[in-house]
Amino acid sequence: MVQPQILRDKVKCYLLKQLKAGKLQIGKTINLAAVAREIGTSVTPVREALSQLEHARIVKAIPNRGFVIQPLRAKEARHLYETLAQLEVMALENTEFTSKSIEALQVFFNDNFHSLHTSSSFHEHLIQDCNNPILIQILNDIKARLFFYEQMLPENENVDRQMGTQNKAILDAIVEDNLPTANLILKMHWMSILERVQGQFTED
Repeated sequence: MVQPQILRDKVKCYLLKQLKAGKLQIGKTINLAAVAREIGTSVTPVREALSQLEHARIVKAIPNRGFVIQPLRAKEARHLYETLAQLEVMALENTEFTSKSIEALQVFFNDNFHSLHTSSSFHEHLIQDCNNPILIQILNDIKARLFFYEQMLPENENVDRQMGTQNKAILDAIVEDNLPTANLILKMHWMSILERVQGQFTED
């Protein structure tokens, strides 16, 4: 028999994939019974998974309606990106870089086009060896919420190049064992994305 926690985590992963695939929209009620049928489970682990996503501020429970995706707000975006920048610096400081892991980062960086999507992937690779799993989980929850904000951003080749330059500078600082510089550029990177996101709001 599958343990309740394992089943709940499986449902949570499924829901996050649905979110990123655009199958669950902001403001729309999530049909618990439909999700349970798609996964082949009862409604209970679906409700438990959604409660976890509510804790991560991705969904909200509304009386007599159910769970919905939270609406987007400029103030929330600022709080999320500022928190993300601080926590990713902590994760970077708790990551032991080896010559092998640095080489893998360089290969990933060189093999990928520097769009917003691959920039996020680069940052996942950057801290994948962090020795604090709780910190990584919190970061993943924040990034899952920020996915909706980054969907708002129009494509911009100049900005993509800028992000690529910033990530290259982070990588170069790590190669040179200059963590303070890597941390500074890391914060600047997320603040530049925040500035773009906030530019999409006409009011809070």
